[in-house]
Amino acid sequence: MNKVAQVTVSFWIMKICATTLGETAGDLLSMTMNVGYAMSSAILLSLFLLSLVSQVRAKAFHPLLYWTVILTTSTAGTTMSDFMDRSLELGYAKGSMILISCLIAVLAAWRLSQKSLSVSYIQTTRAELFYWAAILISNTLGTALGDYLADDSGLGFAGGAALIGGLLMAVVLITWLTPVNRVLLFWVAFVLTRPFGATFGDLLTKTPQQGGLGFGTIGSSAILAGILAGLVIYSRFTHKRAALPAGAPTAAPAEPA
Repeated sequence: MNKVAQVTVSFWIMKICATTLGETAGDLLSMTMNVGYAMSSAILLSLFLLSLVSQVRAKAFHPLLYWTVILTTSTAGTTMSDFMDRSLELGYAKGSMILISCLIAVLAAWRLSQKSLSVSYIQTTRAELFYWAAILISNTLGTALGDYLADDSGLGFAGGAALIGGLLMAVVLITWLTPVNRVLLFWVAFVLTRPFGATFGDLLTKTPQQGGLGFGTIGSSAILAGILAGLVIYSRFTHKRAALPAGAPTAAPAEPA
């Protein structure tokens, strides 16, 4: 029984919304609420583990649960990256290299263990754990890369988002026009959408004087949460319709109260 979302256009839209919300919500907890990077990382990593346990124990794919785990990896990844880069003073470049090494190690272990890196059909607990470990690391890596582009590269928030957006468009063109391995392209795109979300989150939250739009962490988080919630509801509806057998009625009878 497959327990992960199918990779479609709506998947990537929801992924970008979730990662951007993870950036703004993580900053809301660690900076706006002044909880700190270490404590925020502990809180958000705990929420990630709770949602992950629920996802692994589930017997079928549930869109709300799946995207909750994606969101918690994004928020936890934001504060974990900030803790590495700022509290431990590793810096964006060194922190990114460490995370790239960790991601490669997880993918290599996954490939050796399962003989596959399929992201469309996850049917064993071990494969699912590798899947979520890779997602957590890639989201943490994306935060570090996004912060590097926004703060140290000289591109600024809009420039960083434009660069990552261009790279994502290149991945789309490669997917359409070449036979390059689709699993490889998935992970390249998955990593790139995180810094895109990170820089886009900075663009939303920072003041106009800092090169942003000035919505703040609270306003940006509320906007993104509303968009993501609407997309999850739509995904749940379409998933139910797709699961109906041929000839079945599209409207289910009302459940008893």
